[in-house]
Amino acid sequence: MRRLFNTNFNQGSLHFAVLILRVSFAVFMMVHGYQKLQTLIAGGEIQFGDPIGVGPYASLVLAVFAEFVCSILLLIGLGTRLAVIPLIITMVVAVFIVHGADGFDKKEMALHYLVAYVFLLISGSGKYSVDHLISKSSNRRRR
Repeated sequence: MRRLFNTNFNQGSLHFAVLILRVSFAVFMMVHGYQKLQTLIAGGEIQFGDPIGVGPYASLVLAVFAEFVCSILLLIGLGTRLAVIPLIITMVVAVFIVHGADGFDKKEMALHYLVAYVFLLISGSGKYSVDHLISKSSNRRRR
């Protein structure tokens, strides 16, 4: 029972929690991105919103890059802090432009993603990631 109320950080648990957050949000967003990727690959006339005024095709390409490509990077923990920047921008556009006039219920999912991505921007990818392996490798070479 004492362990439930312990406020000390357990580094192993913290790294594992970051792994769970990173992988789950990457997979969830990849589902959205994969649907958009299928639309992009299918060809034909692109019917996609243009919330930032760059045209429907460019908007779709940017959404696929953020939601699919950056989610793959997030999944493996490669360039995590850089990979979440397009995801953060995408969620800001979703919350404040696409659903700007809508109620909280329409903005809520994008806000959840936004909070998780900002957390990962601050925390980094954690111990269980390609970033960590690269960091360990470069630290060995410096010695």
